[in-house]
Formats: sequence, structure tokens, C-alpha cells
Amino acid sequence: MRFTQLSTLLTATLMTAGVQAADQPPLTADGVENATITFGMPAWTSTEAPTAIAEQILEEAGYNVEKTLLAQPAIFQGMQAKQIDFFMDAWLPYTEQALWREYQDDLQKVATSYENVPLGWVVPAYVEEETIGDLEGKADKFDGQIVTIGAGAGIVDLSEQVMADEDYDLDGYQLAYTSEAAMMGVIRDKMPNEEPFIITGWRPHSMFSQYDLKFLEDTEGHFKYDNVYVLSYQGIEDKYPRAYDIMSRWSINVDDLEAMMAAYENDNVSFEDSAAAWIKDNRKHVDEMLGY
Repeated sequence: MRFTQLSTLLTATLMTAGVQAADQPPLTADGVENATITFGMPAWTSTEAPTAIAEQILEEAGYNVEKTLLAQPAIFQGMQAKQIDFFMDAWLPYTEQALWREYQDDLQKVATSYENVPLGWVVPAYVEEETIGDLEGKADKFDGQIVTIGAGAGIVDLSEQVMADEDYDLDGYQLAYTSEAAMMGVIRDKMPNEEPFIITGWRPHSMFSQYDLKFLEDTEGHFKYDNVYVLSYQGIEDKYPRAYDIMSRWSINVDDLEAMMAAYENDNVSFEDSAAAWIKDNRKHVDEMLGY
């Protein structure tokens, strides 16, 4: 496995130049393409964990696997150009609705990873506020910030809609565009002294297994429960039929992912090691994916 790291600009440049995906490689005697499967992956632990499992399953089937680190919009562009083969963490139909509308003619849902997962604005359980509306007039209490991840992600787009919603009076607040690591830093800094804060959050995430947190109720309905899908481009079932067949049987429990994330953050257990352990513990499911 090789881990490549490309910028959004580089991807856009390659696509503009008209770089084409490689021709379908020949089949081996075992019927598995002698090919490299590329996963698109933003710097999110919710994506790293399932991608690590899928990587090892496909390697067991005989594939080479690469992971390309990209911002989420660039991953959709990469799948459209058939430079990215799979993305493990697409939140639909709501959170990433705009991206899906733009690219849905060229992409497809390969499998459902898990269903009905929440996302939204998260606060520590010790604050009294229960809804986003309760934040009105309290910007000083929360340092005037909703700390979120990088611009372009679905949860960020929805947060921008919340900020613009006239039914919420969020005067004095602003979105702080940072990273998942920075949000976790806010939690670690603020919670020991029971200081208030607001971050964007979602499940699966280790924050909910490590800390006592709660979602603020969004009474205006911007944040809705989603399903999480594995995506690819139209035609991958013809280009890489074995890989497509394997990935079409994929699913995982949210609690399993959160346990992997917590082990990574608390005990420095690599996602590669926890993926191997998950495969061992779920051998029957993995064998079904592999068609054994």
C-alpha cells in the first residue's frame, strides 16, 4: 500500500489537463484484476477507520490499494474523473446534498455503511443550553465561536445555513474554520474546568465515547439524520467487477468505528492494527464480502 497526498489544486490541474484513467488491466488467473484501487480520504477519523478496513479486505482479494488525502469536494471531482475509485464516508441525502446534486449523474451509491446517524452543533453536557435558539444573546459566554472543520464539508455548509437563518438570532457568533484535531483540542482545553464551548460534531466519532457531550436541538431543521454510503463512479462495476462486488456487501456498526477512533486517540492504536482486529472479529462478514 502506498499513501499519496495530493492537494485540491493538483487534482483540479490534472483534471483540467484531461488526464484519463488507466485502461482496464488484464485479469489474473484467479479472476482478480491486477490493479490498484484508490480511496479518496479527507483528514477525518470517521473516514480513516472504515477505509483502513476496506483497504485490507481488498488487499486480501489481491488488489494493490492507495489512499489519496484530499478535501471532500476534490474527492467527488476525482471520482467523476475516475481517478478516485471509492469514498467511504458520504452523508446523504441531507448533509452532502449539494455535492451529490452536482455529481450524481456520474456517481453511484455502492453500499450503505450505516444508517440514521446524527450531526450538528455540540456542547458539553454541563451547559444549560439545549437548542440552537438558546444561544441567542450569549455570544460572550461561548467566546463568539462555533468551531468547525474546513470549508467545503457538508456539516460546514449546513452550519453556514444556520448562521444565516433569520429565525435564529446568532449576532456576535462566527464560524471558526479549523480542523477535526483543533476541535478535539477545544474539548480537551475546555472540559477540565467546565468552560462552555460549541463545536460541530457527528457520529461516529470518538468524542462521544470519551466525553459527556450533547447535540443542540436544531428546531429549524437544518441538521437531519443521514445514512452514510460508499460511493464510486458509474461503470466501476465493469472496470473492476471484483472490487465492486466486494464493496457492495460492505457495512459496519457505528459503535465499532467509535471504538477504533477512541483506541487511536487514547492508546495510539493505529487504524491499520484496529482494522486487522476488526477483520478477525468479523471474519464471517468479511468472508461474505469476499464471496467465500
